Amino acid sequence: MSRARVVAVIPARLGSTRFPRKVLAAETGRPLVMHVVEAARRASSPDAVCVATDSDEVRAALDGVRVVMTSPEHPNGTSRLAEAAALLGLSDHDIVVNVQGDEPEIETGLIDAAVAALRASSAPVATVGSPFAPGEDPANPNIVKVLRSAAGEALYFTRALAPFPRDGGFAPGAGPLKHVGIYVYRRAFLRRYVTLAPTPLEITEKLEQLRVLEHGERIAVALFESHHCGIDTPEQYRAFVARARGARGERSEGRAGD
Repeated sequence: MSRARVVAVIPARLGSTRFPRKVLAAETGRPLVMHVVEAARRASSPDAVCVATDSDEVRAALDGVRVVMTSPEHPNGTSRLAEAAALLGLSDHDIVVNVQGDEPEIETGLIDAAVAALRASSAPVATVGSPFAPGEDPANPNIVKVLRSAAGEALYFTRALAPFPRDGGFAPGAGPLKHVGIYVYRRAFLRRYVTLAPTPLEITEKLEQLRVLEHGERIAVALFESHHCGIDTPEQYRAFVARARGARGERSEGRAGD
């Protein structure tokens, strides 16, 4: 069997409740989703990077980027990813990386760590768990936690504090990890995923990844210290623009002083 290709697919749609049309926000001089494309291209593991969208506007804004046009009827990003993999003609043993279209500052090492975890495992899916940063509250229900087995696979994902420290502290190695929402799939599993019915724990926690575990499948979990944040609101976008402009200014000053 030939080596599995790794393709990073970036789902990008214009509909967003808190920040409509955010993937095309371009105060940096480039659309937000283009920053995501550039980050994915800097990772060493993908053989190709493409955007999956149902918008002609998104396609027109991405000059020089491979874009696949997908149905507007998908219930979630994973379903769109499965259609994109089919449109790209990927084989069942190829690897598909789901990179969110609103994460312009995603660490390239995060992508590579997730791909490496899948390659090292026979699980059909891989994701990432990160240590909590100082000041982050593991009890915050807005931060999803992942519990990882000794074999490096997900035991559970939850919004609750887990495990519960009954005696006031965590045993060594038992503390929760912050789940980082990047997913890597074997192409064959994407075919199966779209046939799986939603599950009780998934519906209760509002966490789509629980569907995989509840149907008896495994998820490999890479360890990687991640600090990037996605863009969900106009305020977060303005902060990103300020950081991007500051970074360009630092580079310009460095060249002027050479």
